[in-house]
Amino acid sequence: MSHASSTNETHAPELRSFVESANLPQAEFPIQNLPFGVFRHGEDERVGAAIGDQVVDIHRLKELGLLDGQEAAATAARACAGPSLNPLMGLPAATVSVLRLALSRLLRDDCSRRDEVAKALLPQAEVTMLLPADVGDYTDFYCSIHHATNVGSMFRPDNPLMPNYKHLPVGYHGRSSSLVPSGTEVRRPQGQSKAPDAAAPSFGPSRLLDYELEVGFFVGQGNALGSPIPLDQAEEHIFGYCLVNDWSARDIQAWEYQPLGPFLAKSFATTVSPWVVTTEALAPYRVAAFERASDDPQPLPHLSASDNAQKGGLDLQLEAYLLTPQMRQQGLEPHRLSRGNFRHMYWTAAQMLTHHASAGCNLRPGDLMASGTVSGPEKDARGCLLEITWRGRDAIELPSGESRTFLQDGDEVVFRGYCEAPGAARIGFGECRGVILPAVS
Repeated sequence: MSHASSTNETHAPELRSFVESANLPQAEFPIQNLPFGVFRHGEDERVGAAIGDQVVDIHRLKELGLLDGQEAAATAARACAGPSLNPLMGLPAATVSVLRLALSRLLRDDCSRRDEVAKALLPQAEVTMLLPADVGDYTDFYCSIHHATNVGSMFRPDNPLMPNYKHLPVGYHGRSSSLVPSGTEVRRPQGQSKAPDAAAPSFGPSRLLDYELEVGFFVGQGNALGSPIPLDQAEEHIFGYCLVNDWSARDIQAWEYQPLGPFLAKSFATTVSPWVVTTEALAPYRVAAFERASDDPQPLPHLSASDNAQKGGLDLQLEAYLLTPQMRQQGLEPHRLSRGNFRHMYWTAAQMLTHHASAGCNLRPGDLMASGTVSGPEKDARGCLLEITWRGRDAIELPSGESRTFLQDGDEVVFRGYCEAPGAARIGFGECRGVILPAVS
């Protein structure tokens, strides 16, 4: 079993922090989590770790001498001085693990230096969270067989899956420049679309704007150009995971995607949650990879490994919510649209990464990959409106008395994710949210 999927003292469910908000039963960021992110406080932009409702300034810990005598942890802390996780992501996974252990010990309720550690804490309410990394490349996959089958059934009822689907993780190269942190407003895109009964396409605001509930993961240490990454080493190259909303203009997409795939229908914005939950923190929630049907083809040898089959999946519960302007005026809470789980993905994250590098593509620290829409076998586990409303046929009724088939201006979409397992603490991913603004006039 790889280091990335092994548990250690940082996962012990009995651990408590002197930051009391981290000990609440539904806390997103208990001491067993310690996700990394980039925050702005005043003029400073630094790397921090979330603990309860606080953020710990990691480089400040080093300045306070709290990492003295811990060479590897101090090396990792030096990588946290700037406004990006890339330097930390580029370090060996074992070095990042040492830093995470040091943070855990400093934040525990029995730490003798808690008063000094408190000097490096800031309330999350007083900081602005930024994109976690300078993303050089962004790749989006299409790895939920339930999503692919549902969408395929709408357009190709007799043959929903393409012939390659069960042989490789299908993906496309996304646009890294339009990645935005959670909370950023999203402008409704304009583009070409063609109604089925129209003689020619027209240009204008998208009428079928959708969200896609996805899980993202960041590359840690990369690989040299021309050097593949074996599947049994792939987990060591995944720094950590986040939530991703791959906003999609379905009418633009339907017209433009053949023959080369998604383009302007996806490139106007992709929202990323700010906290990156490390691969190490997720070790207690690993599960077997998706169990394929007996008549499905088995992965080719380079996409097959016993460790991946046994522990390549991730029991990550995902929820999508909608909050309309009218609901906001009525004081209503966001309405849950779906609840799915990442364990239902046909391909694992490790397989996605290994496939990406298999032709010799060089992956770099901070590169982002996303899973594609996460949908489950049940109707209430569908991860986008295209599926939930079945291409707009079945409207969603909201508690405000409104209905929706696709997103309207002013609507806010909120994603949440968490992991829980017997004998392990519950850990969360924080929120991934965005409000739709009208198209440019």
